[in-house]
Amino acid sequence: MKFCDDCGTVLVISADGLACPKCGKRYPADEVEIVRNERPTPEAVIFVESAGMDGQRVSQTCPECGFSEAYRTVLTTQGEHAGVKQDRSVERYRCVDCGHTWFEN
Repeated sequence: MKFCDDCGTVLVISADGLACPKCGKRYPADEVEIVRNERPTPEAVIFVESAGMDGQRVSQTCPECGFSEAYRTVLTTQGEHAGVKQDRSVERYRCVDCGHTWFEN
């Protein structure tokens, strides 16, 4: 980063070198180096699912494709509202054939 000798303003790159945007003074430059602080691009994240991680395999008909087997996972939540404790469980199913997911209370 370079500054103007006359007014101290940060110089900007122009077609013929460096220029002061405030007072207009120009500075010749044989070579202008442009440095950018770029964030590195993150590497691709790959998720691998296996049947064992997706729950228990049960006999359940898929509402989307009609296949007769699905993976079952039970999701439970606990909470309190107005001093009353509440427990809730929801069954999540994912079709073995098409991958469609649906929930049942």
